[in-house]
Amino acid sequence: MASTRSPRVVVYHAAGCHLCERALAQVRAFREELDFELGEVPIDGDPELEARYRELLPVVEIEGERVFTYYVHEAAFRRRLEAAQTRLQEPPL
Repeated sequence: MASTRSPRVVVYHAAGCHLCERALAQVRAFREELDFELGEVPIDGDPELEARYRELLPVVEIEGERVFTYYVHEAAFRRRLEAAQTRLQEPPL
């Protein structure tokens, strides 16, 4: 039986990061028309997240795969999201 779960998109961001604000606004706008779950993760004050993401912010992941750093490209976001939706609908082996 195929999964009906929506893809999960996570945006890692930090306070005062203008690129992060832009990426969050874009992804929130995409969510108005596209089907996905959105997680917003502030890295501020978390040493592990700071070490992993600070130099790359914002970071956007779709289903756990890093797909964008610094900027979100609309056409590529749509393609990546569609691919994730297709993978989630495939029956398990």
